[in-house]
Amino acid sequence: MSLPQSTFDSGNLFKVALFAFTSYAYTQISLRRSSEKIAQVPNESGDISSKTSSVKDVISPSYQVVFVLGGPGSGKGTQCSRLVKDLGVWTHLSAGDLLRAERSKKDSDLATIINEKISTGQIVPSEITVRLIKNAMDSDPKGNTRFLIDGFPRSEENNTAWESIMDVADAPISTVEFVLFLDCPEDTMTSRLLERGLTSGRDDDNLDVIRKRFATFRNESMPIVAQYEAKGKLRKIIADRSVDAVYAEVSVLFQNI
Repeated sequence: MSLPQSTFDSGNLFKVALFAFTSYAYTQISLRRSSEKIAQVPNESGDISSKTSSVKDVISPSYQVVFVLGGPGSGKGTQCSRLVKDLGVWTHLSAGDLLRAERSKKDSDLATIINEKISTGQIVPSEITVRLIKNAMDSDPKGNTRFLIDGFPRSEENNTAWESIMDVADAPISTVEFVLFLDCPEDTMTSRLLERGLTSGRDDDNLDVIRKRFATFRNESMPIVAQYEAKGKLRKIIADRSVDAVYAEVSVLFQNI
């Protein structure tokens, strides 16, 4: 059935578009209000800048984040596990584990992209890693809003992708409280990784790969460490000691968060 020509007049088109928009908008508002994910600003007089300020005042980041960085074998996972066990309100997310888990999903569009990139020797786009992290945060089974993100950001590309998705100036999704940097000599990390390789079954726990991973960390991750240090957000812990000695200093950093 053909529509009358009057339907396509500019005035009618505007009414149709407005109706479609308001129907969609009210549906989305209702969904988000029920899950307490929307803030309402009173309809007040004033210019657009005052209304924008009001919106900013009621929007706050959803998540608190601590990035955990350190070379391979520095003890990142061990310290994160202790924090989760003792504090309860923090969830440990490993960027590498999230990528590996996503790759194994048969019905995931992201898995297809990840596997295609890896199979052709290309780097997985940082935006995908950030999306996986955000998805894990949004669906945390305990409903936690505080996250220890282990092994991220590893590079400037990672950091840029995080800021573009999670730290948008007008409406940030997360606040990076600080970066926990576990500083450990390479000879100590090498010994730990080789010992772990005896039982881990991981193909990257061998000497040749370990040396390449150290080089990558020095070249790509240490500049990120330096950036956060310049911002006053770096917390460095000497990590070539016992697990308990390291944890005694790490745990103090979380007392006032």
